[in-house]
Amino acid sequence: MYTYFDYTYLDINKPLATQWLFVLVIYFLLFGEIFQLYNISNSNDRFLVLKSIVLTAISTTLFYVFSPYITPSLPLNRLEILYFFFIISIPVLIWRFLYIAFLFSPKYFKNIIVIGSAVNSEALLKLIKRKKMHKVLAYVSNNKINGFENYFNTLDVDLLTLVENQPVSELIVSTKGFSEEEILDLNKHLIPLFKKGINIKSFEKYYEEITDSVPKEYLNNNFYQNINFSQNNDNRFYLFVNTIIDSIVSIVGLVLLLGILPIVFIGNLIGNRGPLFYFQDRVGKKGKTFKIVKLRSMVPNAEKNGAVWASKNDSRITLFGKFLRNTRLDEVPQFYNILKGDMNLIGPRPERPEFVKGLEEKIPFYGIRHVVRPGLTGWAQVNYPYASTVEDQETKLRYDLYYIKERNFFLDFKIIIKTITTVLFFRGQ
Repeated sequence: MYTYFDYTYLDINKPLATQWLFVLVIYFLLFGEIFQLYNISNSNDRFLVLKSIVLTAISTTLFYVFSPYITPSLPLNRLEILYFFFIISIPVLIWRFLYIAFLFSPKYFKNIIVIGSAVNSEALLKLIKRKKMHKVLAYVSNNKINGFENYFNTLDVDLLTLVENQPVSELIVSTKGFSEEEILDLNKHLIPLFKKGINIKSFEKYYEEITDSVPKEYLNNNFYQNINFSQNNDNRFYLFVNTIIDSIVSIVGLVLLLGILPIVFIGNLIGNRGPLFYFQDRVGKKGKTFKIVKLRSMVPNAEKNGAVWASKNDSRITLFGKFLRNTRLDEVPQFYNILKGDMNLIGPRPERPEFVKGLEEKIPFYGIRHVVRPGLTGWAQVNYPYASTVEDQETKLRYDLYYIKERNFFLDFKIIIKTITTVLFFRGQ
């Protein structure tokens, strides 16, 4: 006879308990990543934390109870499923709120001092303030910057004394805008600090760490000193595994497309009133063009006046087309392009030849993104919204270059998870 408070579902004394706990951890970590439970930028927002934990716990519970071959069999007392949900969610909720109250506090942030010209320092200081990740103890510059305290002038500051009187974790240094004489003088002050064990980073390196994109300063005539292929670019095992995964996912994707095609056809007939598919030239690896295939989301003859970038609230997008874009269903036919070898599952998004020509003229290093195959999804795609201006395109380029430079299995996995998150929360284009 069961009572309301009996709990035998996940018994750690059973022989398979280790396997059950391992599967539970995997599920929780996976869904935690999907629902941004580990996103540090959300860590100080109690509502976002609660939302992430609840969604993670619900998804983990559902998948756990419905995969009984690798998890315990469903309990006779169905209330135990609810207890299981509370067991995996409440401790995490308590820990996160304690973290917000005691650990996610400015006094536990990394303490840094920024050294650089006012122009460079202002942009970096605003970025740090927006990210809310580190605490700026002081900044050393040639001019005072509005909105930021603890200013020290580069001409009369004693860096050694400044650092010794502050609990400094890192020095962030930018020499851009300094004369050769000023740089030599700065180095004389930095060397003793380096000897004392103070961590010193360049602005560019620090920028990469906190934004996961390459800084604008890399896009100059010496770009080859800072932007190189990832070691995995020639790694046969990495490339082979990627090819296998691309092929399997594409086949599954096309099968799913066949399953939903009747529904999409009816929706297109009512909401779009035109061809179901459309084909368009895109630029691929090494600048070669290919025909991309998508489900049409715009009105017929949307570009009768010439090619125009799509914008977030583009009037050319139909009501049904907006649904296709938000859910990314309009992209599903591109699995055909992946099987053909025109694209990868992950890579820079392929752009149209008309746009590429203009962008290469305005952004001299734009063509670098064509050194790898374009992708169905990519690092720029999941980190940056619509790019409807040249400035937006340059920002997206810097995310693409970061991917090319850092390409690896873990980064690919993060992109897949972020793509799933984008689809689930309707953040698609």
